[in-house]
Amino acid sequence: MRKIIKLFKKLRLLDKYILKQIIEMFLMGVFVFTAIIFASDTFITLIKQISMYGIPFKVALIMIILNLPSVFVMTIPMGVLLSTVMTLNRLSLSSEITVMRSCGIGLNRIAKPIFVFALVMSLASFFINETIVPAATKQSKDLALWAFGQKNIPNGKQNFIFKETDGSTLRRLFYVGHCADKTLYNITVLDISKPDMIQVLQSRMGATSPEGWEFNKGAIYTVSDNGNILNTTFFEHSVAQFGMDLSKELEKNVAKEQNFTQLVKYLATNQHLDKKTSDYLKIQLHDKIALPITTIVFVLIGVPLAITPPRVRYNRGFLFSILIIFFYYLIRALSLSFGETGALMPFLAAWLPNIILTICGAYLYHKKVYTIT
Repeated sequence: MRKIIKLFKKLRLLDKYILKQIIEMFLMGVFVFTAIIFASDTFITLIKQISMYGIPFKVALIMIILNLPSVFVMTIPMGVLLSTVMTLNRLSLSSEITVMRSCGIGLNRIAKPIFVFALVMSLASFFINETIVPAATKQSKDLALWAFGQKNIPNGKQNFIFKETDGSTLRRLFYVGHCADKTLYNITVLDISKPDMIQVLQSRMGATSPEGWEFNKGAIYTVSDNGNILNTTFFEHSVAQFGMDLSKELEKNVAKEQNFTQLVKYLATNQHLDKKTSDYLKIQLHDKIALPITTIVFVLIGVPLAITPPRVRYNRGFLFSILIIFFYYLIRALSLSFGETGALMPFLAAWLPNIILTICGAYLYHKKVYTIT
């Protein structure tokens, strides 16, 4: 920290002046965008997990905190863009850019500390994505699978219904009379997952665990489509593997749980993967570099857009920032979707948004540097 302070003191007055404003606006931007993402998506997910699966509030809250580093990786480029456009737009409106240029300070020199700051934030984003995000994502997934595996039913709740679906298709319907001291009473399970037959399980009491649903003193009725009872089985104790298939869930989020080097090795040692899975992992591999580089690309296109013409007397920085972010993530969503379907190569699917914005930014930057007087 002391070395950073000493390095900052050695900077020229112009660099200090610009960087101070950039950093202040950057911190505010990261906070605002992180809050927006949390408010619009994360807390909705939290409420669903608590209400649908009975996950304890503390567990769901820890899962959200563990997902915070991956949110920072997304909001760092947004914060850099917002700070760049807002700061330069304000300097342009107050004619400070004009004064600097009249003193022989070109736009390249004015933007130099901003590009350096963007490079540092890009490296910081890459570091977070390579070290913190994989570990946090793995912990979050393990915690989620443990919570889902427990099939927590809120203690003391009566007439509780638990649905198991496969996409939009209902597979099983669970009814619990009431739950007390982690013991379930008056359980009924309607299983319609098998074709041409329906199974109904009734049990006086039971419990849930990662191994499955445990039932005591009950019966299983197998009913045909026309309503005839094909078989009746009575039992004292039975364990059924209903609910989430944890083995399949363990295969998900492989890309987020590994850094760049680990993912390269994973792809090299698992060449038997199907094309869809392989393309998805390759897209995520390229995206681990493409997403941090977005920070620099945002500055390249943000600098020329922030320089306001003399006739404009209001700050357009925030509007430009929102439009650029919207345009970028729209292209990103489309390119990733096309890449996952095989319409685009994995490299192009991950890098296409950066390529488009870099071309637009380079053109605007070159035009602004050599045409503004």
